Amino acid sequence: MKLILSSLALLTATAFANQPTLTVYTYSSFASEYGPASKLEQNFEKECQCDLKFMPFDDSVTMFNRVRLEGKKTKADVVLGIDNFLQSEAEKSGLFAEFEAKTKLEIKDKIFFPYDMGSYAFIYDKEKLKNPPKSLKELVERQDLKVIYQDPRTSSVGRGFLMWVNQVYGDETPNAWKTLAKHTVTVGKGWSETYGAFLKGESDLVLSYTTSPLYHKWHEKTDKYVAAPFEEGHLVQVENAAIVKTTKQKALANQFLEFLHQPESQHIISYHNVMNPVLAEGTDPAFADMPTYKKLAFTPPSNEVVQKWLADWSKSW
Repeated sequence: MKLILSSLALLTATAFANQPTLTVYTYSSFASEYGPASKLEQNFEKECQCDLKFMPFDDSVTMFNRVRLEGKKTKADVVLGIDNFLQSEAEKSGLFAEFEAKTKLEIKDKIFFPYDMGSYAFIYDKEKLKNPPKSLKELVERQDLKVIYQDPRTSSVGRGFLMWVNQVYGDETPNAWKTLAKHTVTVGKGWSETYGAFLKGESDLVLSYTTSPLYHKWHEKTDKYVAAPFEEGHLVQVENAAIVKTTKQKALANQFLEFLHQPESQHIISYHNVMNPVLAEGTDPAFADMPTYKKLAFTPPSNEVVQKWLADWSKSW
């Protein structure tokens, strides 16, 4: 009996060792206790007969910088979190391959594969802040407001805010940054850090998403957190997956991308990431009850322009 059990254990261990591994780089909140990574991992491993490993980083920009630093030696097969505001820089890096995954969604770009989307907004506690700003310009100019947002050099949300401010202010953006700096409590590395600071009461408002209040309704049964609607409109972020050129698991990587568009996967991502799905089948009914926020039309600029904007932002401090 002992010999039979030992043989079975050896066969199981051997089979597991022979399974291919798919390594996915992503941002910390995606792979956190409350994020979608663990459920996606369980479901995909049932399909692929593989070992799916998520490696989290503080934020998407940090993740991308790591892949760029590692170059051909990177362990990543797939990255999750390259958004439409980082896309130009990521494409220019030449690190990512065209995908072959099939989907119902019409995708013009063949490198970046969307999996969720959301609009940027500033969140506040309506029980504490009775007179929230009604526009981005009011947020920037009101010195009585304590504000927290993310560093555009390390955070995709912060990078989106960089775009938002430049779109609204144009040539006056450098002055806007200086005005905002006077009542900014902190600029954090990533979303998790900054949102946590806001929840501890360190600021009146924090940069996040229009959908963020849903998290508090679902998990805390409270509606006191609100996304402030701004007169200028809100920028829409689209988050993408991308296959790393150097991967030795190309077929598996494409299978994973297709898996992200399955209805159940879209629902998991949407619910646990508290973002809008890219396919209607994954929509939680709660999203239909959300307030409507005006969208701000915007075409992401070239990488050269973004670098100039980053330099202008840095000088404001």
